[in-house]
Amino acid sequence: MRLRRIDLICLIGAAAILAGARPALTQADSPPSMGPSMPSDIDPQSGFRLPLPKREDLDEAGKAHYDRATAPGASIAGLQGPTGIGLYSPKASAHARALNRYLRFEAGFAPRVREIAILTTAREMASQFEWSAHEPEALKEGVEPRVIEVIKHRSTTAGLDETDATVIALGRQIFRDHKVTPETFAKAKALFGPNKLVELVMLMGNYAGTAALLTAVDMQLHPGQKPLLPIP
Repeated sequence: MRLRRIDLICLIGAAAILAGARPALTQADSPPSMGPSMPSDIDPQSGFRLPLPKREDLDEAGKAHYDRATAPGASIAGLQGPTGIGLYSPKASAHARALNRYLRFEAGFAPRVREIAILTTAREMASQFEWSAHEPEALKEGVEPRVIEVIKHRSTTAGLDETDATVIALGRQIFRDHKVTPETFAKAKALFGPNKLVELVMLMGNYAGTAALLTAVDMQLHPGQKPLLPIP
């Protein structure tokens, strides 16, 4: 009996030491946004400030949008993301989806260019949800971690591939400086041509609009998903 008591005391002491020695959480180790500590105005099912509409309560356009959104592989985030928000405006969402699909997959941009443009937009718009969805996509499409780190930490583009550096500079100047220099514009036009340059800006604008929507409804990360963007 005495041995058991001593063992119990040792176990309690060890647990106390471990608890006291636990380091403070860093940005990278932060707990997932959805959970007991999420903001009180967040719906736990949708992950944002509005509940997810039920399919049976939607009109025909809404039902069609719901079915497209829930089809396998239809979106990166599923209904807990921009697609779920779009259930509140299914007709507008159908147009937005068609434009997004064209700009992402049919405009002729190399996948790495597309993802660098999206990440630059997400970084400058401080969109944690958008960034955390697209950093893995960028890696999958061959964007090197070094390039991602440059965008993430707003580091210099010196030493990067000319196309990568130009896309990053263009996004930074549009969203941070609100002015594109003649040099950056001329370089982007030489690399992409005037038509593709306009569509590249439209791609960035498309994701800036999505970031604004995510910000308005305070879209939370999926349960268990770590925030990948270092923002205050």
